[in-house]
Amino acid sequence: MRRLAVVIAALLLGGAAPAHLRQPEIAITIDDLPVHAPYPPGVTPLAVNRQMIVALTAAHVPATAFVNAVNVRDAGTLQALREWRAAGFTLGNHTWSHPHLSELTIPQFEEELTKDEPILSKLGASSDWRWFRYPFLDEGKDAAQRVAARRVLARHGYRVAGVTMSFSDWAFTGAYARCNAAGDSKAVATLERLYLQSARENLAASRDNARRLYGRDIPYVLLMHVGAMSAHMMPQVIKLYRGAGIRLVSLSEAERDPSYVGYTNLRVPPPTSSEELAREKGVRLTSAPDYTAQLNAACT
Repeated sequence: MRRLAVVIAALLLGGAAPAHLRQPEIAITIDDLPVHAPYPPGVTPLAVNRQMIVALTAAHVPATAFVNAVNVRDAGTLQALREWRAAGFTLGNHTWSHPHLSELTIPQFEEELTKDEPILSKLGASSDWRWFRYPFLDEGKDAAQRVAARRVLARHGYRVAGVTMSFSDWAFTGAYARCNAAGDSKAVATLERLYLQSARENLAASRDNARRLYGRDIPYVLLMHVGAMSAHMMPQVIKLYRGAGIRLVSLSEAERDPSYVGYTNLRVPPPTSSEELAREKGVRLTSAPDYTAQLNAACT
């Protein structure tokens, strides 16, 4: 979570907003396609992917989804990716097997990157599939590795999908599967309430930090995952954001904002850490409540 806070606040300090930007914007991005386990009993990866696709499509919400091709293991998981593309969504690169960059050599990182590409180029064809999302938002163990990895990405023509908003939807995945397996509808209802509460609180915290550090809203890039809980809750998440006056936009549209130049142009210096920037400005960053311990204990 500390790494996520660093990435988020660093991006908040980019360049100036377009003069016409009035309504806050969020680009929804979905990680870990086609499998983000565990699942409730009887639920399949294909069913979860379909549920999320239906929710986004019905609400006319653009999204970019990031693939770990190691999990394309059968007809169902391949069909899930085909259906994302058939619905018009962009698929991007999340590496072959979702490793921590800080635990790899740079040649290993490049192999992970390129091993994921055949399925993206086949399914993506003429689409804008050269977007990259760092697994675990791990950009490297030190400055030298971070720069070296960025050079690899630049050489292969990638832009990075930065993350400037998250509500740790991944932390609900196991709890949702356990509580459904236990048949505990009361616990599931509690998870649903906490899920939306976390989304609401993190929206407020991200916007507050943007204003403290930068004096404005930026177009936020939201990190979510293709888990059963998130697929189930996606209609309500969309409703929450639109009810808060948020315009839902594509990743490419959001990252046109100058605040993302360190990720869309990998030949310039990477973003600075949030802690350094906050110290320079003499501000304290806002943190939303963390429900991880409560979720880990649910239905155990």
